[in-house]
Amino acid sequence: MMQNIKLGILASHYGSNLQAILDACDLGEIQAEVSVVISNNSNSMALKRSNKKNIPGFHISNHTHPNFLLQDKEIKKILKKHKVNLVILAGYMKKLGPEVLKYFHKKIINIHPSLLPKYGGKGMYGANVHREVIKSNEKFTGISIHIVEEEYDSGPIIAQIKISIDKNDNVDSLNKKVSSIEHKFYVKTIQEIISGKINLNNL
Repeated sequence: MMQNIKLGILASHYGSNLQAILDACDLGEIQAEVSVVISNNSNSMALKRSNKKNIPGFHISNHTHPNFLLQDKEIKKILKKHKVNLVILAGYMKKLGPEVLKYFHKKIINIHPSLLPKYGGKGMYGANVHREVIKSNEKFTGISIHIVEEEYDSGPIIAQIKISIDKNDNVDSLNKKVSSIEHKFYVKTIQEIISGKINLNNL
């Protein structure tokens, strides 16, 4: 069991996974606390959600730091300052830089709406993924939680869940199917990492 776990959440837009994690921490379903939220979007709902809970929230983007490497250094500095042990990407649309990836090696996780390694990579998020899955006449889709590495969606798989596709499914209905499971699956997996049931160092 990991002790005194502090989560650092990175989110770009609505922050529904962030909210699910905050709620789960309040209920004791995740035995940890969210100590900081970082967004590359100053108007993101994620920052509003963190503000509502009095959790420090930071906007880091090209508007605050002129280049990717300076943003990388600042993100690392903030995560370290808030004593983060586990970094969680919750709809964060930017690549992470080398300093963050090195310092938090095997301590950064992400959730993706497909059965990776299928339908991952640059530009593959949300409706784009579901569109490609349907176009390819897949019988199943799913959700993957993985360790974050340099390339999009490329790290070792931590957990996956399979979702069957009906012949009448479209992008919207598939999105609803995946979204209805996503939050609970992320919460469950995060707690399994914290409890030691899943050991990221072994992946």
